[in-house]
Amino acid sequence: MTENSEKTAGWLDWVKDRGEPAFTLPAGTVDAHCHVFGPAAEFPFSPSRKYTPCDAGKADLRDLREHLGVARNVIVQATCHGRDNTALLDALDDFGDTARGVVSVGADVTIEQLTVMHERGVRGVRFNFVKRLVQSQPFEELALVADKIRDFGWHLVLYFEPEDLPGLEDTLAGLGVPLVIDHMGRPDVRKGADSEEFPSFLRFVERTNAWVKVSCPERLTEAGPYAVDGQREVYTDVVPFARRVMAEFPERTLWGTDWPHPNLHSHMPDDALLLGYIPQIAPTEAEQHALLVTNPMSLYWP
Repeated sequence: MTENSEKTAGWLDWVKDRGEPAFTLPAGTVDAHCHVFGPAAEFPFSPSRKYTPCDAGKADLRDLREHLGVARNVIVQATCHGRDNTALLDALDDFGDTARGVVSVGADVTIEQLTVMHERGVRGVRFNFVKRLVQSQPFEELALVADKIRDFGWHLVLYFEPEDLPGLEDTLAGLGVPLVIDHMGRPDVRKGADSEEFPSFLRFVERTNAWVKVSCPERLTEAGPYAVDGQREVYTDVVPFARRVMAEFPERTLWGTDWPHPNLHSHMPDDALLLGYIPQIAPTEAEQHALLVTNPMSLYWP
């Protein structure tokens, strides 16, 4: 890497020497949340980024999905690239109809630009409200972007934390486009799935008819991947949250790897072992097929 692309101090790189998958994915599985980073020499990171990751390009993503048995991907624009979606669009071109994209754009995006993106596989726009990851909160752009993407049948992907939701709820409910919520709204697992905070999130999902990604247990956990040494089950403190979402919204849940797992601090998961989370939150074959195939296909490949 160039000096300008030196990784953030303490950055945890994604696992390249993966083990055997801990769970066999059903045929047609969609990884509905992953990213591409660079490579920086070809696709430089944003000058205004708040972190500098390692490289994780389209070839690395292809290796991952072949190793895990993933058939399709939804590639989400990473904040390290800002609103330059070049790396994402290049990956979509490479994967063809087996990938879809979620970009980052502002109110100045044109219908012509959206049309080209749609033809290349884009189906959504992401807005990030997590202050430690973005420079400013894009409240004023939400409605303007929603108006422009509505006729394309796109949706908004939203990344926020529990304390952000009260100030966002009414605005989001009135946008008139489908909503997809990243990582269950980042619940505080220490409070439990029955605390007031999480049911409040579920009421918002019900009110807005939103989709929810039951992803990123490695990001939400407090206990770590193994609550008990030698235990085969993983991220058990996150499982009750995902189970509750799936029970209440079985047709609007999505799963994704979040590869290459940006901004993790406690540990970096082996994606093959991370698959062991899936049968814990979706114990039956019918639940697994809905979560991994039917639901994402209905949203991204209708």
